[in-house]
Amino acid sequence: MKLPRTRFNRRYLAMAHDVVMAAAAFLLALYLRLGPDITQIPMDVLILSTGAFTLTCCVVFFFSGLYKGIWGFASVGDLTQILRASSLAIAVYVLAGFLTTRMEGIPRTVPFIAWFILLAGLGGSRLLFRILRERRLSALWERSGGGRVNVLILGAGEEADIFIRAISSNPQAPFKVIGIIGENEKRVGRRIQGIEVLGPVNDLPRIVEELRLKGRAPSRLVLTRAQARMNGALVADLLEKCASLGIGLSRLPALTELRNDVGTKTVQDQPLALEDLLGRPETILNRQAIETLIKGKRILITGAGGSIGSELVRQIAALDPEHLSLLDLSEFNLYRIELDLRETCPEISFCSYIADVRDPARLTQIFRDEKPDLVFHAAAIKHVPLAESNVREAILTNAIGTKFVADCALRSGAKAMVMISTDKAVCPANVMGATKRLAEMYCQALDLDCKDMRFITVRFGNVLGSTGSVVPRFQEQLAKGGPITVTHPEITRYFMTIREAVELVLQASALGIRPSDQRGKVLVLDMGKPVKIADLARQMIRLAGLRPDDDIAIVYTGLRPGEKLHEELFSPNEELMSSSADGVQIAKTPIMELGRLQQSLTQLSALLQAGMPESAAIARLEELVPEFKRMRQTELIH
Repeated sequence: MKLPRTRFNRRYLAMAHDVVMAAAAFLLALYLRLGPDITQIPMDVLILSTGAFTLTCCVVFFFSGLYKGIWGFASVGDLTQILRASSLAIAVYVLAGFLTTRMEGIPRTVPFIAWFILLAGLGGSRLLFRILRERRLSALWERSGGGRVNVLILGAGEEADIFIRAISSNPQAPFKVIGIIGENEKRVGRRIQGIEVLGPVNDLPRIVEELRLKGRAPSRLVLTRAQARMNGALVADLLEKCASLGIGLSRLPALTELRNDVGTKTVQDQPLALEDLLGRPETILNRQAIETLIKGKRILITGAGGSIGSELVRQIAALDPEHLSLLDLSEFNLYRIELDLRETCPEISFCSYIADVRDPARLTQIFRDEKPDLVFHAAAIKHVPLAESNVREAILTNAIGTKFVADCALRSGAKAMVMISTDKAVCPANVMGATKRLAEMYCQALDLDCKDMRFITVRFGNVLGSTGSVVPRFQEQLAKGGPITVTHPEITRYFMTIREAVELVLQASALGIRPSDQRGKVLVLDMGKPVKIADLARQMIRLAGLRPDDDIAIVYTGLRPGEKLHEELFSPNEELMSSSADGVQIAKTPIMELGRLQQSLTQLSALLQAGMPESAAIARLEELVPEFKRMRQTELIH
């Protein structure tokens, strides 16, 4: 019960301070205006005028919310509020004075002089209190020793300012900022909160060595820029430099999180993640178009428990759909995303179905019951070597399954279907890529043929951390102490984060569903520059605080069946076009006639179900996808 009473008393103490300050400001303004002639003002007029001014200030200050702030954390926002409240108080006093006494006996410039004094008195008191408080805490920390970690910070912007202020005002902070590294030479020699910008990033080795000679060796470098604004090449270079200098590299959380943490015990740096090293520029999302696409709609997602599917579920659930239908063949994956959905969006309406996209009867029943407005088709067999050794399953799932889903979506009256494709569908050299290209072809043909429904194909490359991808495998190998296995020294892949990939899928879908001349075209996400897998492995080793080739070996095992050295996002026979959506491009590709394609896929499905040999299935796949050339491993290397 004591705490509320203490806060109550402090609030009224602040009010009492401001009342005294208002009276003093008025009297001082009178003296500055009149000098010794102030004694000529009758005492009753002086008391009445001072009292009226003080009472006006008291009432205005109380109702303007001036006492909701805490003096110890006074900021520019508090000063702005003082400016508004003081200005309003002066205006009210002057208006009331003219309406009552015409301000007789008091010079009319006095209220305006008092306004300046009031601002200085109210604002100065609060800032002085904060300065004394922060110095007191700083001195307390210095006395307690504490063993804080010496850190350098990179960046001399707003984030650095907020971080340093948070550290200096918090005695439990784990860091001591001993210097700032500028991103260029522009601010070298200047100070932020008393901390000097020691030099540009290129001088990092020299700066670290000089600090060591002075007995102030830093233990880590903290990046202050937000992840979306980081330059991937710079971060990768810094990671290498820091490793050679024997210091760690980490980053601050987002600026919004940092603002929330100021003055608390939770101000922490964060370990670098692989996405920091990609350094992809932030994509401008048309959030209004994405929300219009989803809000109030019935959405069905196949492969809802997979890497892309589950992230689609999370982002779509946050956009207020009317109802979600989740389809997946894996009971465990479906259970996991259902549990996640119940915890994060308990109010959402959804149904979960264990279903195989190769089962048309089951799909027909689900589509009939759920009546989706929009379908996202993410179910697929995506592992290249497994697809090579399971040709029948790959064709039935990736190509025939897509046909079944698309046909059901059309019959159920859906407005659009979005098919998730892959860069492996471009000039495919493996079964997985060829089956996805066949799925693209079917959706493109349907998109041209159907006037009342859109079939949107979205193509992109690898996503960081997806199940079965290279990153989780590297993490497992690191946990075991290595070695890390890479198929070829020169192999490259396109990468983006799962979150960004799904955001761009939704952006592309919002673009594709609009009336336009994009029917039959493929929407391709901007993947940036390809990443060398060997470099990725080295960066992951450094992120773990280890040295490539010394602590953890990298072993080259040779290309796997169906694996390319370099993936492509567009084939030579596709015409590349720009789009109005940031991060999305358009590929105009040759399209097979729908009737012929439907007949071929129906026949292929029947033959596969009847036990068609895999060699014959591959031959048929090569006929349907002319650009599919299943090369031998030795050919792929060259």
